[in-house]
Amino acid sequence: MRRFSWRREVVIGLGVYGLYLLVRRLVLRGDGRERARRNAERIVRAEEALGIHVEPAIQQALLRYPRLVYGLNVGYALFNVSLTVGWLVFLFRSRDPEYHRVRRAAALTYVAVEPVFLFFPTAPPRVLDGFVDTISEVSGVDIEHPFLLRFYNPIAAMPSLHVAFAALTGAAIAERTRSPLAKGAARAYAPLVALVVAGTGNHYVLDAVGGAALGAAARSVA
Repeated sequence: MRRFSWRREVVIGLGVYGLYLLVRRLVLRGDGRERARRNAERIVRAEEALGIHVEPAIQQALLRYPRLVYGLNVGYALFNVSLTVGWLVFLFRSRDPEYHRVRRAAALTYVAVEPVFLFFPTAPPRVLDGFVDTISEVSGVDIEHPFLLRFYNPIAAMPSLHVAFAALTGAAIAERTRSPLAKGAARAYAPLVALVVAGTGNHYVLDAVGGAALGAAARSVA
């Protein structure tokens, strides 16, 4: 019988987040920003060679609707990860046996991506020419503020953790629900998040592909 201990879960959560912050601190030392920009430019060139460099066009189409972009910024900053945490809390409070599998997959996702963040830091599209930082220019929030930088890694675009968690959570919800409508919405969740992160200038198409693959692999291993 699996244990449902809040203390144990908090320790696991703080542990994986602490690892994330440690990697952030290491990678931002020295020339981390410069390496991240060079890696970002490599991703752009790879996308251009593959014919999938569509992020600027997506941004320009969305920027015609500032209120929509504002909502997408809020979704990027708050709702995406909150849905994963909320689903885990729901399973935990329900004492659902599936909880441990989903939490294990989420923790695996968070841990497995850290070597990539450390050795292949990648700047988000919003810092490159041809892109718009929608969170700053539309929502008026400086996510590069020193206070905010204490809590996240600004050069961890590849792969997209947002898409990874969306793929993981969407698959878990789709597997559980019997409603065709809810199942369809759950399966559409990861593609929708991929559109949001590209449209807001926070991730590349290849980031989304990498994130989806990471989430699927973590779920399979878990």
